[in-house]
Amino acid sequence: MAKNKTTAGDPQFEVAFFENVLKHSPDFVEALAALAELYTKQGLYEKGLELDRRLARLRPDEPVVLYNLACSLSLVGDIAGAFAAVKAAFQSGYEDFAHLEKDRDLLNLFGDTAFQEYYRGVKPGKGAGK
Repeated sequence: MAKNKTTAGDPQFEVAFFENVLKHSPDFVEALAALAELYTKQGLYEKGLELDRRLARLRPDEPVVLYNLACSLSLVGDIAGAFAAVKAAFQSGYEDFAHLEKDRDLLNLFGDTAFQEYYRGVKPGKGAGK
């Protein structure tokens, strides 16, 4: 999952803070992203996924949003969904291949043969491109 610098303090306080912000502004993108990251870090993958899905509806062409959705889907074991979200992230301009390859949230996805084949084709210098 891509890092968000706004979540660098006490996780319990921050969760309560962002949950309260979202009660008043349910479509506040930065608060949704921060809270999704906090939930994921705490192992609350379903809650993180719910917020990442909301973010993807609000920002359907944002590469990092789609990438984070792929991470959440992978963490809950939805490999087909994670694969589709990564493809959408690449199509929207996601290019941080070094981060993607180290991201433990995507271990389930990298275990998929179809994804491995696709990834070899999109990784710069290794295939045909996007």
